[in-house]
Amino acid sequence: MGKRIFYFLLTNILVLLTISIVFSFVGGYIIDGQIAYGPLLIISAAIGFSGSFISLWMSRWMAKRVMGVRILDPNGPLTAEEEMVVEKVHRLTRAAGMMHMPEVGIYESDEVNAFATGPSKKRSLVAVSRGLLNEMDDDAIEGVIAHEVAHIANGDMVTMTLLQGVVNTFVVFLARIVAFLVSQVVRDDIAPIVHFVAIIVFQLVFSILGSLVVFAYSRHREFHADKGGADLAGTDKMTHALKMLKNYVDRVQNEEQTAVATLKISGKRKSSLFSTHPDLDERIERLSSY
Repeated sequence: MGKRIFYFLLTNILVLLTISIVFSFVGGYIIDGQIAYGPLLIISAAIGFSGSFISLWMSRWMAKRVMGVRILDPNGPLTAEEEMVVEKVHRLTRAAGMMHMPEVGIYESDEVNAFATGPSKKRSLVAVSRGLLNEMDDDAIEGVIAHEVAHIANGDMVTMTLLQGVVNTFVVFLARIVAFLVSQVVRDDIAPIVHFVAIIVFQLVFSILGSLVVFAYSRHREFHADKGGADLAGTDKMTHALKMLKNYVDRVQNEEQTAVATLKISGKRKSSLFSTHPDLDERIERLSSY
């Protein structure tokens, strides 16, 4: 599953803003000139979870288009390399105990990476980059694919959706409280406009701050996916894959495609609060301690 803001977060913020603007015209949480916190919380949850679930529903479709993924038909003509990728995904999926096979694809990029996404285990996608196939040996490729299959088996996208829904709820809730307070200190004739604009501004600000929580969870789940990949492919192959990835982190496309960060197995070299992945050295060390 690096970019700093992958497509799930970007789509979520855009959807959240759109739904919020619609709800802003509906109102319903300001009664007699005061905020009714109960109705506001209900409205915030409706907006917040709608945004995250719409983003989840669009996730596989968005990933294909953002990354230019070419889907491999297991029943169609494939090259030996493509057959190898499909075989590994299907074999590791069965080893993970999943009944439904993910779609398998390749995206044309020099970066050495792979990602998994999808709204459910039944409608998932595993894609690898051309750079990964060109640079990695068979064992490393299997370790990478095992890591991505583990993301699907762990239900990481659904868990992230629920987390994002909670974060969205507080973003919407707090943005409207602060916007209301700001509108109380301006002239009455411009208060409605100030309130509306302040909602959008503070929602964007709080969405960025809330994304720190999502990024933290993204880093946390990478350790679990590494462990899951080790269980499926073997600790040696998973460790070997992570060590090989260290040689190619400079190829990770951090600027050109800001949409798919948390989906990939590898991120930028240095980890920070805004990183979707922990340092590879830390991941290798943690894997050796299991």
